[in-house]
Amino acid sequence: MSQKLTLSSGDKLPAVGLGVWKIAPDNVGAVVHSAIESGYRHLDCACDYGNEEGVGDGIQSAIENGICSREDLWITSKLWNTYHAPEHVRPALQKSLDDLGLEYLDLYLIHFPISLTYIPIEKRYPPGWIFNPDADNPKMEFASVPIQKTWQAMEELVDSGLVKNIGICNFTTGLMSDLLSYARIRPSVLQVELHPYLTQEKLVRYCQQEKIAVTGFSPLGALSYVPIGMAEKKESVLEEEVVVAIAERTSKTPAQVVLRWGVQRGTAIVPKSSNKERLKENLDIFDFELSDEEMQSISSLNQNRRFNDPGDFGPTAFNTFCPIYD
Repeated sequence: MSQKLTLSSGDKLPAVGLGVWKIAPDNVGAVVHSAIESGYRHLDCACDYGNEEGVGDGIQSAIENGICSREDLWITSKLWNTYHAPEHVRPALQKSLDDLGLEYLDLYLIHFPISLTYIPIEKRYPPGWIFNPDADNPKMEFASVPIQKTWQAMEELVDSGLVKNIGICNFTTGLMSDLLSYARIRPSVLQVELHPYLTQEKLVRYCQQEKIAVTGFSPLGALSYVPIGMAEKKESVLEEEVVVAIAERTSKTPAQVVLRWGVQRGTAIVPKSSNKERLKENLDIFDFELSDEEMQSISSLNQNRRFNDPGDFGPTAFNTFCPIYD
């Protein structure tokens, strides 16, 4: 059984979830059903992934087959950049709820601290990053919406019972410090990229100090990014000598060692896989422990190597420089 993190709200977040980013819409339902069957109770979704209807099908089929109830599941989704204006927050959530076939979310996150010009749901969904893909020089188009206004609209979702917890993704300590100065409902969770090449020690420590749970996306590092040209195969943390040696000692796979490092440092993780055996493997990390020395040796692999950075991929992919990390 997976361990859980207790949030500031008192709710309990399963430490291992299934990340559904880049799982094809026509396959994600079967993957979600298989994951729930394998023991997953935490699903990490987003409007921008373009597959929430399929996720909803998988959830529904698992419930209908008696594998779990809705209350057994932890479902996270995320507010996209084009919906930051207060009047667009609730309709954006409602679209995700409708696609997922749910009446409420356990957690709703602001996906990026980036506000883009509104694109109506009926015009294009998910709206993506570019304002007008048919333009001669398609670009991102920014909107002037303070995070404070977006956050107040997120708080209203909790008041209305549509969302149990709210939080943020891809925020820095400075942005969080500002948010905490005015938040009526504090963020329960911060989700950021975390793996041995990007340990973000100060950020994790700050969140633990402020009682904000941390979820790490891309917990295996480069694997998710090689197929889309944002990482090279040689950047795999799974081939590091120290990781391979620990895998041999524990009779686990290198991936299980890296995932164990993630949960043992007190964060939740949302690895992605479409493979049934890999799904089970990624969940099977609670029957062994890493020593303090092993934890430190994995942490010392840190290179501050960020694979998912709009400041890097923005100019190439969207003709727009959009740095959010210094």
